[in-house]
Amino acid sequence: MTDNSYFVILNANAGTAHATGVTAESVGALFEANGLKATIEANNDRDLDERIKDAMASDAQTIVAAGGDGTITAVAAALVGSEKSLAILPLGTVNALAKDLNIPLDLAEAVAALATGRSHWIDVGEVNGRVFLHKVVVGLIPELAAGREHIRGRQTLSAKIGFMRYFFRRLTRARRIAVAIETSQGERRVERVQAIAVASNAYDEGPGQIFARHGLDRGTLTLYVLRHLTVIDFFRLTTGMLLGHWRSDEALWIESVKAVTIDAHKSMLNVMFDGEVETFQTPFNFSIRPRALSVIVPAVTVEQAAVA
Repeated sequence: MTDNSYFVILNANAGTAHATGVTAESVGALFEANGLKATIEANNDRDLDERIKDAMASDAQTIVAAGGDGTITAVAAALVGSEKSLAILPLGTVNALAKDLNIPLDLAEAVAALATGRSHWIDVGEVNGRVFLHKVVVGLIPELAAGREHIRGRQTLSAKIGFMRYFFRRLTRARRIAVAIETSQGERRVERVQAIAVASNAYDEGPGQIFARHGLDRGTLTLYVLRHLTVIDFFRLTTGMLLGHWRSDEALWIESVKAVTIDAHKSMLNVMFDGEVETFQTPFNFSIRPRALSVIVPAVTVEQAAVA
C-alpha cells in the first residue's frame, strides 16, 4: 500500500486531457473521492522543470505525472535515484508506459488504482546523460514522426490523408545512413541502416503485441537494426506484428546488450526520444540503469512480474 500524499503535475494540454477537458478541479475531486490527499500543480505557463523542482521539494512521497509520455519521462528523470515514487495518470495519445504497466487508461480508474497500488522498480535507459523509458530511434522514423507533428490535434480526413501521402512518399525516397555500432562486448561494426532503435528491455512478440513490453526490469537494452524499409517491408512487418512473428523478419536484426555506442558522420542527428523528436549530438552512448525507478502500479502488475 502506498502513502496517501501526492503531488500531481498536470499537463492539461496533453492529448486526452485536452480532448476531454480535464482540469485541476476535476482531478482534485477524483483524489478526494478516493480518500487521497493531493496537491495539484496545473500551471502550464510555468517551465516544466520548475514545476518538477517544486514537486521534488514537497513532502509528497509520490509524484504523479498526469499527461503524455513526454511529461512522464521528464518527471521520471528527476525521480531516478531519489526516495520518491512515480505515479502515472495517462492523459496522452500513446500512453506507452501506462499500457506496459497495466495502469488503467480511464482517468477515474487510474486515480482509484492509486489507493491500492504498490511500488514496482523498473529499469531506465540512458543516452548521453538523458533518461528514457521506452526507446530512442535514429534514422527514417524520426523524419516520419516529424511529419506527424504537423497534424497533431487535427483529426480531419484531409489531414490524415495528407499524412499518409507524406508517409509513403518518404518511404519511397528514404536513403540509408551509415552508423558505427560498438557494444559493451567491444565489438565494433559499420552498418548501413534505414533506422536503428535502442529500447529499455525488449518488445514482446505475440498476436497484437505492437511495441508492448511485459518485462521492464530485466536489466538489458535491446538494439533493433532496420536495414531496409520499403513499402513492401512496411506492410510485411506490420502484418507480422499483428500476427505475432515480426522478430524473425529478414529486414530486422535484434541484439540484447548492456551498453552500446552509436556514431555517425554527422555531428548532430534528429532522434525520436520517447516519442518526441529532438536533436542529439553524436556519438550516442547508451546504457541501462537496472531497477532505478520506483513506479506505483496496480497490484496485478507486481504479481505478473513475480511470475515472469
